[in-house]
Amino acid sequence: MRTFIPALALTLAAGLAVVGAQVAPRGTTDPALYADLRWRHIGPLRGGRTVGAAGVAQQPNLFYIGVNNGGVWKTTDFGQTWTPIFDDQPTQSIGAVAVAPSDPNIIYVGSGEGLQRPDLSVGDGLYKSTDAGRTWQHLGLGDARQIGAVLVDPKDPARLFVAALGHPYGANDERGVYRSTDGGRTFQRVLYKDENTGAIDLAFDPSNAQTVYAVLWAARQAPWEYGNAYTGPTSGLFKSTDGGTTWAPLTRGLPTYAGGLSRIGIGLAPNNPNRIYAWVTAKTSGLYRSDDAGASWTQMNTENRVWGRGEDFANVRVDPADADIVYAANTSTYKSTDGGRTFTAFKGAPGGDDYHTIWINPANPQIMLIASDQGATITVNGGQTWSSWYNQPTAQMFHVTADNRFPYWVYGGQQESGSAGVASRSDFGEITTRDWHTVGVEEYGYAAPDPLHPGIIFGGKVTRYDERTGEVQQVGPVVVRDGQDRFVRTAPILFSQADPHVLFFATQRLYKTINYGQSWSIVSPDLSRTGTSMPAVPASLGVYASDAAKSEHTQPLTLKMDSRAKITPLGLTQQFRLATRIADMMNRSFAAISSHQSPGLRSPQASSGQARQSAEGAAAAATSHLDDLKSLNTDLATAYDAVEGADRAPTTQAVKAVAALEQRLIKLLGRP
Repeated sequence: MRTFIPALALTLAAGLAVVGAQVAPRGTTDPALYADLRWRHIGPLRGGRTVGAAGVAQQPNLFYIGVNNGGVWKTTDFGQTWTPIFDDQPTQSIGAVAVAPSDPNIIYVGSGEGLQRPDLSVGDGLYKSTDAGRTWQHLGLGDARQIGAVLVDPKDPARLFVAALGHPYGANDERGVYRSTDGGRTFQRVLYKDENTGAIDLAFDPSNAQTVYAVLWAARQAPWEYGNAYTGPTSGLFKSTDGGTTWAPLTRGLPTYAGGLSRIGIGLAPNNPNRIYAWVTAKTSGLYRSDDAGASWTQMNTENRVWGRGEDFANVRVDPADADIVYAANTSTYKSTDGGRTFTAFKGAPGGDDYHTIWINPANPQIMLIASDQGATITVNGGQTWSSWYNQPTAQMFHVTADNRFPYWVYGGQQESGSAGVASRSDFGEITTRDWHTVGVEEYGYAAPDPLHPGIIFGGKVTRYDERTGEVQQVGPVVVRDGQDRFVRTAPILFSQADPHVLFFATQRLYKTINYGQSWSIVSPDLSRTGTSMPAVPASLGVYASDAAKSEHTQPLTLKMDSRAKITPLGLTQQFRLATRIADMMNRSFAAISSHQSPGLRSPQASSGQARQSAEGAAAAATSHLDDLKSLNTDLATAYDAVEGADRAPTTQAVKAVAALEQRLIKLLGRP
């Protein structure tokens, strides 16, 4: 968050006027007015997406992490505190960190997130430090944009391999596997297919660094938010036995392009060079194992919880002392003790801690570092306890905005962690965990603080958060997505500068509310395309253009029943109608709740004892009414989930239950 929002610096130092400054020409701002502004850190104090991870075997307290939008950080106390060591470099997008095993003062850092995602930042090549991160040198490979892995010879810190993934949104030449034997002064490309194929993973044979394994990945991101990833025919796993000069593909037993092959992640057993694990994303996704140094492969596990999201994660690591103990980083981190046949959850929640990279201390496998979407966490006792990630201010903030109170607060959606509201100054001498909290906005969302009522925050698609109570309400114009509106992740929402009572929200058309989301009106036509024409396939898709032309982005949408569904088309129609009916009731109850809680609505002050008693009675009745509405709303949400989640037509009992809920709503709406 430190370097992504330059406009915020102007706010942080507002009022620093420069005496005697010349008047700037109309339409411009005199630089002297903000020349004295300085950045300062305001949080939030929790980690963001982290992919690069490395430790030092000889110094078990020392670790480095590379944060996708936060630079490089270092801890010397097992993760109790973290210090940024890369802030003065021109990029803060990091995807790979490697420490030379034979000289821990030498660190290599690959910039770019090292991922393929619709929302990401890119880097400008490879960096090196020879003094444990105090100073840095840029080595080149700037047009690689994304570096997925850096591999350093265990005995020679000047010999390294770099996996250059390349541009995420278009073709470019600087891709593939690069080798340097002079510490990064020069590079030789040793494995390359074409301008559409990059490298994503690397590994040495633990007994012989002349044997190298590499993964190529042909992939492209399109400009559309969803359904936008394409893969090509040149992905695969390769092996070199002559130090990277020549390479041979490893295919026996592994899926091919015809089998939907996409990304592969590899992990070698340090105590058995013949044992290799591969996390493969394909039509037959799963964990594969080789016991003959890659000559042949067997699929060991097909559980979706283990291999799912393989294009995002695909990190597999092996215990240094036991080749049958293997870890897979996914939405949770999983552990197998039987050679990959079965797995149990080892760290995290299936809801999305989202683990990217595992580093295991080769001298003591009880010590592990795991990098995740929540930051980095360390264990020194084999996973019994873990260090906090609430000490790494490395959040990826999609958007930021400030409110008008004093001291003002700053708000935004945080990648993978919901949202954050942070005070711009503190009563405790520094901004700490006391001074920030979530504000009910989804991770990708804009935040829109109410300009008239501090502490009321709208955001996402659309929520209303009340700081006084912590309550979050869904007040958006679209409750059930019926295909009439098309959303992007970062759907815009903001208050009007001309009228602070007006709130705008946009899908492919613009919505407006003047009563805090109790009702909405559509104030624009479809703004995404002209008439019935479809958008053209952008030139950046190149070899994937023909596939993109067949997608729903450029062709009329066709809906088909999932072959796995048991519900009939008629039953699905009945289910949709009943769910829509419940959603309508939810909208009506939301509006009634909002009318009770609308900011600015206050009971009049009574001037006499009798009037005061009457007012108190009315207030109690209103509170009871509000509680009844909230209870009904909870029951409606439960009913909606039950109806929408069933793989069958609504039962007679379900229809009667919804009718009873509707009668409750009618009675409550009829009460004063």
